[in-house]
Amino acid sequence: MKPHRRRRLSIVLFLFIGGLTTVLITIFALANYINHFYLPDQVVSGDVPIERTIRAGGFVKTGSVVRDSTGLGVTFDITDRVSSTFSVRFEGILPSLFREDKGTVVVGRLNADGVFDATRVLAKHDENYEPPELKGMVEQVDP
Repeated sequence: MKPHRRRRLSIVLFLFIGGLTTVLITIFALANYINHFYLPDQVVSGDVPIERTIRAGGFVKTGSVVRDSTGLGVTFDITDRVSSTFSVRFEGILPSLFREDKGTVVVGRLNADGVFDATRVLAKHDENYEPPELKGMVEQVDP
């Protein structure tokens, strides 16, 4: 092989390997920042990674909201209105539209005890809104 072709091949290989390395590093770095959405039956069945930030959603179970008497802590249950329910613990001010038997999405981590430690609680913004992930669940329950 001629020297100029060998040099050109070396440059092309170097650029290809450098580009591939950059893409792989970017993919691995971004994988830690993706928040997957899980339904209550997935949380209860153990399909959710422990101690990793995720989003989970469902409906606030009626009669499950218990507020801490000394601070801003609150615990409540999220259900799919069929058979799956999991507990959520949140420390902070709940959204003003947060209600029992209404749709909500929580962001946080599931701990080893099976309790979801929420860092954010999101509530629906008007009477017609349902999160896209929950639309199928509502149709299954309310024909």
